[in-house]
Amino acid sequence: MAIQPLIAGNWKMNGLRADAIALASGIVDTYEDGGETACDVLVCPPFLHLQAVSGALEGSAVLLGGQDCHDAESGAHTGDVSVAMLRDAGCRHCIVGHSERRADHGEDDALVRVKATVVHREGLIAIICVGETLTQRDAGTTLKIVETQLRGSLPAGTSAENTVIAYEPVWAIGTGRTPTLEQVSEVHDHIRSVLSGIAAKSEAVRILYGGSVNPGNARDILALANVNGGLVGGASLKIDDFCAIVRSCA
Repeated sequence: MAIQPLIAGNWKMNGLRADAIALASGIVDTYEDGGETACDVLVCPPFLHLQAVSGALEGSAVLLGGQDCHDAESGAHTGDVSVAMLRDAGCRHCIVGHSERRADHGEDDALVRVKATVVHREGLIAIICVGETLTQRDAGTTLKIVETQLRGSLPAGTSAENTVIAYEPVWAIGTGRTPTLEQVSEVHDHIRSVLSGIAAKSEAVRILYGGSVNPGNARDILALANVNGGLVGGASLKIDDFCAIVRSCA
């Protein structure tokens, strides 16, 4: 089955308002100047810049997403953002379970599952992240860890329409290190196999690779059978690099 790839840029905690507008506008201009592409494109700016970036993306094919969400609809949750707020700002997707949320904020599979449930309920697409640490990779438990995270993080009702999976080996994020193509393929194939038992239309669920994706390695990674796009970190902050990764889908 042919799956339309997705290239998602996670800007993390970077940039002021003017930087975000310039980055979004530059991506739109470069993306549209390049003509037809073979993938969907998504950017996930810091919460504070969602409205500004939404304006910069208006009228383009580039999608807007949130980097995280709270699991409550509203209430006394200082500093948090609800999925309804993300939707109101123009978001179509929301990342949940990113390794930096799991590590920095102690988020576990159970909380990721609850957040993904709320994302689905609000009509957005959840990008659910899974991945192993270097210690787990060296111990040979990568597939077990990833499967456990999948089974613990995916809510009932998960389908190709409401969910994207992102495999991000924690040790490769922002380090410039990447797994071998064989290692990426092994994990993505295993994810596809696990999804067959817990997700509707599992053969059509997009599985992204994340972890030091750049213009130099994107084409080879994206050519792998069960890699259906990328969750891009540092390279998404550079217009030319991000758009080069987008063009690698062709």
